Order: sequence, then C-alpha cells, then structure tokens
Amino acid sequence: MVVIVSIDHINLAKLDLNLLIALDALLETRSVTRAGKLMGIGQSAMSHNLGRLRVLFGDELLTRRGGGMIRTPRAESLLHSVREALLGVQTLLGREATFDPTTSDRLFRIAMPDSVEMLLMPNLLADIRRSAAGIRLRIHNIDPEDVLQALDEDRIDLGIGIGPFGNAQTHHRRRLLMEEDYLTLFSAAQTGLNSPLSLPDFLKFPHLLTSLRAGENGVVDKALAGIGLERMIAVTTPRFMSIAPLVGSAPVLATMHSGPGKKLADIFGLATSPPPVVLPKVGIEMLWHSSYGEDLAHQWLRAALLKIARSVEAVDLCEDAG
Repeated sequence: MVVIVSIDHINLAKLDLNLLIALDALLETRSVTRAGKLMGIGQSAMSHNLGRLRVLFGDELLTRRGGGMIRTPRAESLLHSVREALLGVQTLLGREATFDPTTSDRLFRIAMPDSVEMLLMPNLLADIRRSAAGIRLRIHNIDPEDVLQALDEDRIDLGIGIGPFGNAQTHHRRRLLMEEDYLTLFSAAQTGLNSPLSLPDFLKFPHLLTSLRAGENGVVDKALAGIGLERMIAVTTPRFMSIAPLVGSAPVLATMHSGPGKKLADIFGLATSPPPVVLPKVGIEMLWHSSYGEDLAHQWLRAALLKIARSVEAVDLCEDAG
C-alpha cells in the first residue's frame, strides 16, 4: 500500500528557507559569529535569526557554557534532519536532468586510504582523461571516525574504504566494490626467509601494522590470538605506501591486502607470501549519502568505480590462476 503524505502548504509558506540555512550554520558552528561568516551576513543579523529560530522551535537551541556555546538536546535532535533536508533541496536544485560525462566539469570529492587510491585511481584517471576530460577529482584522506559525518555535512561525495563502515545510518548507502586476500611482504635479503612462509618464520621477526584506527590490534593479531599466539609490532602507520620502503630497510614483515601489496613488492623488489594464518577476505566498500542516490553524475561515478574494481579483481584472479 502506498501512503501519500500531504504537504501543509499554508504553514510551510510561513517558513523562510533562509532560517533553515541559518539553523544549519548555527548548529554546525555553535557560534553566531562563525555562522554569520558561513552565510555572508553580520553578527547582528545572525543573532536576529537565532532569536527567530528560538521562537519558532520553542527552544534555546544554543546555550552558553564556559567560553563557548553548546547545542540543547532539542538542537541535537534537529542536527541531522535539518542537514538532510537542506541536502535534498541542494540536490534538487543542482541535479542535472541529463548528464554527459564528455562535457561535464563536475568535481567529485572522494575519501579513501592510499592503498585503495593506488589500486583504483590509476584506471579511473585514465578512463576520465580518455572520455570525460572535464571531470575533476579531489582525493581526501579517509578518517573512519569522521567519514559518516563528512558525508552528512556534504564535505565529501563518496567514501571508499576497508569495510564495513561502523555506525552507518539508514541514509548512508553502501556497495561492496571488491574483495581481496591478504599478502605478506618481506625482504629475502634482510630476513633470509623464502616463500611460502611457515608460521614459525612468520613470527620470527617483528611486524609493521597498517591501520587507520587507533591501537595495535589488526586482523592478523585477532587471527593469531584465536590460536593462542601473538606477534611483535615494531611500527604502526596509517600510510600503506610507506610499508614497502620500511620492509626493504629492515628485517620486518608486513601484511596488507593483495592488490597494492603486489604492486609495492614489484616496485621495491620484495618477496611475498600468503600469510600462514587463516584471514578473512578484505572487503572494499563505497559509501555515499542517500541524497545523491538518484544524482546522474554520482551514479556515473559509482558505476565507473564498480567497473574498475571488477576488472582489477579479474586480473588478480588470472594472476593467481597463472
């Protein structure tokens, strides 16, 4: 059964859309001065807007504490719904009725770790320069603790990372791009080891851990703990691209997902081995806000990334079979 929700046009007509924009700016910045700067208006005008909003919602919305202002519980409850409503309006006004990648100059802001950038971006850039030369990309570092808020605040268009993304809400859309195995990198000259590594070989030397999250406990450590073992972590870094030169410089091992691992091993002359412990596959997901679900340009980008991911997976399968 389809439920049709009627619009109260009379009461909505009384609402100034600029007030919602002001509310969003105030809730985001928690500052009358900074909110005014976001909207390009003076502090006095923004104070007047805050007064009108307090009357409209019957709530203080922002209250003073210490040297700043904090949101009231009512304001906290409004934060995401106001942002989503404005994103919907923004998308409605800005959405192209048609999208032609050959003529578009759309800018896409994508957050991803450097390992995924190394894996997918060369092919995407090549495709864009061949057939969509006006499309521009801005790559951001991905912060697992901030990516959902960055999508909600329209600071990025797409997040790509090693999933699953925790705490995703119903308005966050996700799609599995690809799955990969893990690969262990080491210097045969530094360690004297040969592939494939045995479990004693694997635990003989310290390890490097690549992690975008705090702590020194990764998927390998969880797998080893399951069989009553542990490894020594010499270095923890959020940058996958630094792993190869570090492994080449000392008798250490590093385990990462296979796509970038193979590329780095080839470039730096490192040996590789399947990890001698059972590890789950690496799932690489893309995540976006539902406001962009029907945006034609956004659909084109997601389809392009999915096609590239599938081609990378196919190449990896062929290499493994060979």
